[in-house]
Amino acid sequence: MRRRVWGGVLRLGQAALAVGLLALLWRVAGGAEAARSLAGADMLWLAAALGALSVQTILSALRWRLTAAPLGIHLSVAEAVQEYYLSQVVNQSLPGGVIGDAGRAIRARGQAGLLASGQAVVFERLAGQMGLFAVTALAFGLTLAVPGGVVWPGWLIAPVVLFLVCGLMVPVCGAMLARMRGRIGRAVAPVWQGMVRCLFAPGVIGPQIGLSLATTLCNLAAFGFCAQAVGHPLPVAAVAAFVPLILLTMLVPLTIGGWGLREGAAVVLFPVAGVSAGGGLAASVAFGLMLLVSVLPGAAILLMRRRAPVLPG
Repeated sequence: MRRRVWGGVLRLGQAALAVGLLALLWRVAGGAEAARSLAGADMLWLAAALGALSVQTILSALRWRLTAAPLGIHLSVAEAVQEYYLSQVVNQSLPGGVIGDAGRAIRARGQAGLLASGQAVVFERLAGQMGLFAVTALAFGLTLAVPGGVVWPGWLIAPVVLFLVCGLMVPVCGAMLARMRGRIGRAVAPVWQGMVRCLFAPGVIGPQIGLSLATTLCNLAAFGFCAQAVGHPLPVAAVAAFVPLILLTMLVPLTIGGWGLREGAAVVLFPVAGVSAGGGLAASVAFGLMLLVSVLPGAAILLMRRRAPVLPG
C-alpha cells in the first residue's frame, strides 16, 4: 500500500515537473510565437511525421523480434508489432519511458523465462540507442570537419565530446568486466555473451545495424518534418547534428514521455542552428503530439484485449 502511495506521488511529481517546465519555456522562449506556429501547422508535413514515427515503431518491433530469437524467444511479425505498440502507449503515458518495455518482457517470458525476455528487451533498446549514438557521432565529426555548414558553439563541443567518449567506453568496460575473475566476471559474462550473440553475431549484426539506423533516421526525419510543419525548418545537417541531442533528453526519467526536457533542449539548440527558440518549442511540441498520435494503435490493441471474452477453462 505504501509503495503504491509513493508511486502515485512520484508520478504526480513528474507530471507537475513536465507542466512546470513547459510553462517556464512558454514564458522565456516566446510562447506566443510557438502558439501561432502550431496553429498554422502544415497538416501534410505533420502527416509525414506521423508516418515516419509509425514506420519507426514497426521497424523497432522487427528489431526486437530479431534480438529475441537467439535467446529462444520466437515471435511472429504480428505479435512483435502488437506488443511493441502496447509498450509504446504505456511508455508515453507513464513516467520513465520503460514501464511498457517491462510489460513487454513479462508477456514474452513464456518461451524462455523472464531473464531471457528481459534481456531481449534491454538489448533491443540498447541497439536503438547505439544507432542514435552512431548518427550523432558521425554528424558531429562531419559538421566539425566540413566548413560552412553547422557551426558548433564552444560551450556545446565539450559536453558532446564527453558524451561520445562515455558512449564509446561502455562496450569497452563491458568487455573488460566480463573477462574479470571473481563474482563480477561471473555476473557480467553471461549478460555480455548474450548481448554479443543477439547484436553482434555474424548472422544478426547486419540486420541489427540496418534496423537501428533506419529507426534513428525515422525519428530524425519526423522531428525535421515537424519543424517544417510549424514553419521553422532546419537544414538537413542541423537535423542530423542537433536533433539526436534533443531526443536523448527523453531518456532522462524526470517527466512523462520526456515532455519539458525535450522542449528545453530544442529551445537551447534551435538558435544554434539559426532558428528561433520559439520555433524550437513549437517543433518539439508538434513532435510530442505526433508521437502520442502514433502510439494510438497500442491503445486500440489494449482496449480490444480487455474486451475479448474469457474462454472457459
